[in-house]
Amino acid sequence: MKKTLLFFALLFSGIGFAQSLNDYKYVIVPERFEFLKEANKYNLNSLTKMIFSKPGFETYFSTDKMPDELALDKCKALYADLLNESGILTTGVVLVLKDCDGRVVFKSMKGSSKEKSYQKAYHESLREASASVNLINYKYSGKEIVSSWTKTPAKNVPAAQQAATPITVNNENVLFAQPITNGYQLVDSTPKVILKIFKTSQQDSYTAVSDSKNGVVFKRGNDWIFEYYQNDKLISEKLNIKF
Repeated sequence: MKKTLLFFALLFSGIGFAQSLNDYKYVIVPERFEFLKEANKYNLNSLTKMIFSKPGFETYFSTDKMPDELALDKCKALYADLLNESGILTTGVVLVLKDCDGRVVFKSMKGSSKEKSYQKAYHESLREASASVNLINYKYSGKEIVSSWTKTPAKNVPAAQQAATPITVNNENVLFAQPITNGYQLVDSTPKVILKIFKTSQQDSYTAVSDSKNGVVFKRGNDWIFEYYQNDKLISEKLNIKF
C-alpha cells in the first residue's frame, strides 16, 4: 500500500510539468551545488547529469563546450539544481529544473535517507528523488522556446529611440571564410578559428558565436559588421572577410 501511494505521489508530482519539459532539448548541470563547498562533492553533480540524460535530455556541465545553437541562446536549456532539505536525523534532497528566467518548471518529490555516512545518505536520497524524473515520459517536441529575453519593440516609441548607439571598432585583420554546415567559420592567417557565423532567413545576415562573444554579422553597404554586447555596451566591429 505504501509503495502504491508513493507511485501515485511521484506520478502527480511530475505529470504537470511534462508538456513544458518536452519543449526543451538541453539540461545544464552546475559543477558545484550551493549547499556544498566542493565541485562534484560525493559525485552528486555527475549523478544528477546522468539522471537527466537517462530520459533523453542532452546534458552538459556549465563549464562544457556547448552546441552552437545553445551557445547562441542559453534559453534553449533548462538548469538543474539540487536543494538540500535535510533535517536533524535525516538527509533530504529535491531535484529542480529552472528555465533561463529562473522559473521552476520541474520539482521532484523529496528523497530522504537515515544513513549516517554522508555519501551513502546523499546517494540514497538522490536515487529516491530521481524516481520523479523517471515518470515524466520525456520526448523532445522541437517547439521554439519563448522567454522574457525575447525582445519586442515598444509600442508608440520612435524607431530612433529604440535603437542602441554602438561603439564602433575597426578590425583590420583579414579573416578567411571556410564553409561549414549552415554557414562559415572565419579563420585568421595562423589559421585559428576566430568566429563561426550561421545563415538566417535574411540575405547577408548571420548569427555569430566565438569563444567569448555572441552576436550578429551582417552586410552594411560594402562592409561586414559584427555587432555584440560587451560589458552591457553594444559594439559594432567592422570585419575584413574574404569569402
